[in-house]
Amino acid sequence: MSTATAAARVKGPIVWLNMDQQELDDAYDQIVYAPNRELVAKRRIANGVAALARLGKPMRFAYGPTEIEGLDVYRTKAANAPIGIFVHGGAWRSGQASEFAAVAEPLVNAGANYVVLDFTNVDQAGGSLFPMVEQVRRAVGWVYRNADKFGGDRNRIHLMSHSSGSHLAGCTITHDWTKDGLPMDIIKGAALSSGMYDLKPVRLSKRSKYVAFTDEMEQQLSAMRHLDKLHAPLILSYGTCETPEFQRQSRDFAAAVKAAGKPVELLVGEGYNHFEMLETLANPYGLLGHAVMAQMGLMKN
Repeated sequence: MSTATAAARVKGPIVWLNMDQQELDDAYDQIVYAPNRELVAKRRIANGVAALARLGKPMRFAYGPTEIEGLDVYRTKAANAPIGIFVHGGAWRSGQASEFAAVAEPLVNAGANYVVLDFTNVDQAGGSLFPMVEQVRRAVGWVYRNADKFGGDRNRIHLMSHSSGSHLAGCTITHDWTKDGLPMDIIKGAALSSGMYDLKPVRLSKRSKYVAFTDEMEQQLSAMRHLDKLHAPLILSYGTCETPEFQRQSRDFAAAVKAAGKPVELLVGEGYNHFEMLETLANPYGLLGHAVMAQMGLMKN
């Protein structure tokens, strides 16, 4: 929004913090703050095609009975190697595993297996986020139980995510794994970028037009409210050109984790917008790529 437009618009009633409805809606609409979204997406797809040409096609496994419940595994040459699981974003409405091959290359070359998940979207789920969260959790559990099928070390699983994928990942790192017959610490570290960790303001925004928010959904699927179940060292990040709400969500989540006495690091990408932050994960020298590889113990002296 230009300065002239902002000055001409009459501010409406406050809906959240100091924002009226339009400002809040804009704060949960990435295109308002990142008009180069399509350009960055084209770069990501092109880089993924190039990565596939060098790495070869991934292994494909089903973690559930429906067609969408599958995951791609890009194997590293090392045996019994750590595993990086990526949860993609897309406003809960779009995205598929095959679009995120570019993230695989630096991890595979550094000695880690890269796993990227497919899962349903909120439109297919009738407006509910519960099926998406359940599938991501189940996929992580599958990786833990079946790591030997691709030479992975189930005791070195790390989670990575971006955007709405970070909301799903936040719900995954604050899950009670004992309900699935698994150890609480199956995730050894997590790097969540540009996500949402409390659904209250999201529910007040225009995203409620396609997400059928309920009190139960807001409470159960807000990671900020379940820090007692967090058992993984956490890296959170956002870019300085992201929307004010996406910046605040990461800052507030980091502060809450720190206040709970649990390990957390907050990274700020200077000059990056929402979509550009993901590009730094696909770069071993990028803000996120470097941090993730350090967390996974892949950095060479």
